[in-house]
Amino acid sequence: MTTGEVEMRFRTVGGCGLWIAISICCSLSTRGLQGGWGQPVASSQELSIGGAKIQVDFAEGSFDLDKAPILGWVRDAAQAVTTYYGRFPVERVRVLIVPFADRHGVLQGTTWGGVHGFPGFTRMRVGQHTTQRELTDDWTMTHELTHMAFPSLPDDQHWMEEGLATYIEPVARVQMGQLPAKRIWQDMMEGMPKGEPGEGDQGLDRTHTWGRTYWGGGLFCLVADVTIRKETKNRKGLQDALRAIVAEGGTIDKDWSLERALAVGDRATGTRVLSEMYSKWGSAPVQVDLDSLWKELGVKRGASGVEFDSSAPLAAVRVAITAGR
Repeated sequence: MTTGEVEMRFRTVGGCGLWIAISICCSLSTRGLQGGWGQPVASSQELSIGGAKIQVDFAEGSFDLDKAPILGWVRDAAQAVTTYYGRFPVERVRVLIVPFADRHGVLQGTTWGGVHGFPGFTRMRVGQHTTQRELTDDWTMTHELTHMAFPSLPDDQHWMEEGLATYIEPVARVQMGQLPAKRIWQDMMEGMPKGEPGEGDQGLDRTHTWGRTYWGGGLFCLVADVTIRKETKNRKGLQDALRAIVAEGGTIDKDWSLERALAVGDRATGTRVLSEMYSKWGSAPVQVDLDSLWKELGVKRGASGVEFDSSAPLAAVRVAITAGR
């Protein structure tokens, strides 16, 4: 299979972090995917998490760390995704760890669907000198594995794929006990304004800037989560909608329209929040009064970071989002 043929068959949905979506298959060998995009595998180990078999392959190269902390990093991310969705979204996964000489930290992650018998395939480029602390602090692996829990969409809806992962990754890690709730609400207060429409914005389907794709999509998810919970008296949330989409078979190896996915989610919550929001946000700029939203949720800036106001009107909604109920 040639590089061009693969580019037509497989579309990346990941590519996050500092090197956002910079390459799909520029190094793919015509010999196929035996080592993962032309890179030979030095060793392999299988993890069983959330009903899935996760094959972790290490490309040739070296790390200062041994493999155990790296496998633990993959395991923690997969467990966070499992916690959020109730199970791991697909049954078979391949994660390729590629060492990057003379670098620190997690450099790039990219995820594809339906690659050589694996419903989900994630490639992570990791610096040779990465420390345990850097792996513990990393968000990229959880973000990438979250992509497996939603169907592949047309390019104009790439914002939904990235927005979901941007919003769900920290929430899932709080539910798993990997992050404190105050940390992610502080991050949202700092990050969500980047997703607001600017001058000349034509809606999420038509404005493909970095801020609108990642944080604009994340803002859509936050507002949808809060709105669903308001309409259902906090009995249902976005988490229920997304679990239903996975249960219906809406995972990364399937091509769906966004309208179909949102309709499934709406049925699960007994609302039309997702479909009605998309009809507005997709084709026109929608401004969110974030200051009012934070006040309603009981999230405010304090002298030493974010503080919670338990008397706020939607304080129970804020708690339910990160408690997973």
